[in-house]
Amino acid sequence: MDAFYLVKIGEILLKLGNRKEFEDRLRSQLNRRLEGLPHKVELYPGRYFVSVPEEHAAAAEFVLSRTPGVNGFARAFKVEKSVDAVFDAALKVAAQAVGQGGRRFKAESRRSDKSFELGSFELSAEIGARVLEAFPETKVDLHQPEFTVNVEIRERAYVYGNPSPGLRGLPVGSGGKGLLLLSGGIDSPVAGYMMARRGLSLEAIYFHAYPYTSQEAKDKVVELARVVASFSGGIKLWTIPFTETQLKIKKEARDDLVTVMTRAAMMEAAGLLAERIGANSLVTGESLGQVASQTAENLRFTQSRTSLPVLRPLIGIDKEETIAMAKKIGSCEISILPYEDCCVVFSPEHPLLRAKLERETEAYEKLGLREAIAKAVTEAELIAIPYPLPPSD
Repeated sequence: MDAFYLVKIGEILLKLGNRKEFEDRLRSQLNRRLEGLPHKVELYPGRYFVSVPEEHAAAAEFVLSRTPGVNGFARAFKVEKSVDAVFDAALKVAAQAVGQGGRRFKAESRRSDKSFELGSFELSAEIGARVLEAFPETKVDLHQPEFTVNVEIRERAYVYGNPSPGLRGLPVGSGGKGLLLLSGGIDSPVAGYMMARRGLSLEAIYFHAYPYTSQEAKDKVVELARVVASFSGGIKLWTIPFTETQLKIKKEARDDLVTVMTRAAMMEAAGLLAERIGANSLVTGESLGQVASQTAENLRFTQSRTSLPVLRPLIGIDKEETIAMAKKIGSCEISILPYEDCCVVFSPEHPLLRAKLERETEAYEKLGLREAIAKAVTEAELIAIPYPLPPSD
């Protein structure tokens, strides 16, 4: 028997003239993430339906829980549009919930097909009565139920219990492609996750300053990219050899300028790579005032080295909120591994806090970094990280 899932969407329904484009993109994302498994994805107005062989149920639920654009999903019974078939399925849903300790319940019905012999209210009332009769230990609670028996009368009848939450948002790719500046810290993987939820397809760039940063630091970033890939549907990670550029900055820039000059050089390199791969934006994990390079003045200067929009989804979020999200998506334990990235290694003791755009631009131009940056981008190493679909049972 196949595992059958009813998939709910949300924000996509608000789209008007281009709604079909979003729906098709979500269907494409589901098919792509389930690739390699026997599966079927069907689209009906306002709903997707996914079916896989039972042994692949866990893998399907992994995909549905991590695909932007999915509001929620539930294992469902697909039955013929008859009263007896619907009531039989409703009792099966209730039996599963009661077996898991559920006692307080309600029934909800939606009847798109008005030719069905019972109206929505009548159908819900009859289901409630039958559940109470079959399971005397239960009681109806319309306000705080522990489980809900849901019925949708469409082209077929669908019966299911409590939906599992999805990521919500928009399907990946609907917002174009962004280049994520991925370090080994807590913030940047969370920023990538947040922008994937807004429909941005992602590639990532990592700046590696060997031998000042270790192979373990690079391996850590690869593992963080795998976490982001589980939400973005796979990712390409570009490793930029940045030692020459950083040593030149360290040697020739005034000590308090090293941090902002390094960050500006990274923005310039990211802009060059973004142009090469066709990205429409850069994504960073910067949060206003969190560190010296993230004051408003320093952000203005460092982003001046690229003409692309710089998306900062964490800009108004404090560290505790970011850590909570990192724990939720599974990146936090990797991020706190004690391998420092190149920014930390070259940081001055007292970095500049309030860059002046014209003055620091002049100082940056005098460093003559363009050739070293272009060379680093040309020598970038590409690591293609596929979608990490878990093994089936």
